[in-house]
Amino acid sequence: MQMKIYTKTGDNGTTSLINGGRVPKYHVRIEAYGTVDELNSYIGLVRSLPEIDNKTTLSLIQIQEHLMIISAILASEQNDNPIIPKLEPHYIEFLENEIDIMNETLPKMQSLVLPGGHITASHTHIARCICRRAERIVLLLFNEFEGNKLVNQYLNRLSDYLFVLGRKLGNDLKAKETFWRPE
Repeated sequence: MQMKIYTKTGDNGTTSLINGGRVPKYHVRIEAYGTVDELNSYIGLVRSLPEIDNKTTLSLIQIQEHLMIISAILASEQNDNPIIPKLEPHYIEFLENEIDIMNETLPKMQSLVLPGGHITASHTHIARCICRRAERIVLLLFNEFEGNKLVNQYLNRLSDYLFVLGRKLGNDLKAKETFWRPE
């Protein structure tokens, strides 16, 4: 039997959390995991672009799987919910390793980089901005409710990964990188 998509339980403006509790749909917890979901969807868009190679596709799928875990963590009021997979420290190490590998082929940054240069690189910069917003909202949530510190660390490192991926894609696609030159 297929799962029903509509339950009608949210018609009154509340939604269920993983532990069964209900909160208003405008609750900071919903805003946090909703923004992570938006980020995950945007990374799916980046992954679907024709210029994305196989290795990057596999890395982005892995990142999307990590973001699903983060969404589940944020959708639970329990810090250590046994039904939710764990967010592991080696997921952050994975991002750091990917960043280091990509950085080996990139020209040295002369100053801050203006997003753009190629539409594919631009999409990764938009994903980075969504990631930064998700990080800010998660920090707000964790300021009010205790949370898993690895979530913030992962999102922080993921935004770095997306920045470097944008630079790498621009470089691979022979787009001119534009550096910010303040007057």
